[in-house]
Amino acid sequence: MEKEKNGTVQKQRKNITVLGRETEFDGMIAFTDNLVITGTFTGGPIQATGDLEIERTGVCNVNSIEANAIVISGKVTGDMKAAERVEMCAGSKVVGNVTTSHIRIADGVEFEGQVTMLDAVPDVDLFSVASAEYKKAMVLKSDDPR
Repeated sequence: MEKEKNGTVQKQRKNITVLGRETEFDGMIAFTDNLVITGTFTGGPIQATGDLEIERTGVCNVNSIEANAIVISGKVTGDMKAAERVEMCAGSKVVGNVTTSHIRIADGVEFEGQVTMLDAVPDVDLFSVASAEYKKAMVLKSDDPR
């Protein structure tokens, strides 16, 4: 995000939280800034308005992940929804369905699942509306008669 201050454009800085290599977390998590997982996360869901990065040493076995952007270098099992983008980096392993507006899958990725592309990023804050309203706000290309 960018903000104008004194006639200049500046990028807004977001906090970054890191779950380290030695961290094993079981449960659910919600966050608004950025999260980097280098350890093990089990359970879910993960719900975020910020970005999520799973490093090469990171392992996530979750029910679901919802975030602005998801970058995967490690292992993820579970369905993902990202308003902005999903990136699967070389050497990553992903098992689950992906819903996003932009996707990048590098060479050397093990991916098992389906991809559904969003036509446009919904203008709805997912934490302020019921899930049914959020789903209605999403326009899926597969439903678009064009």
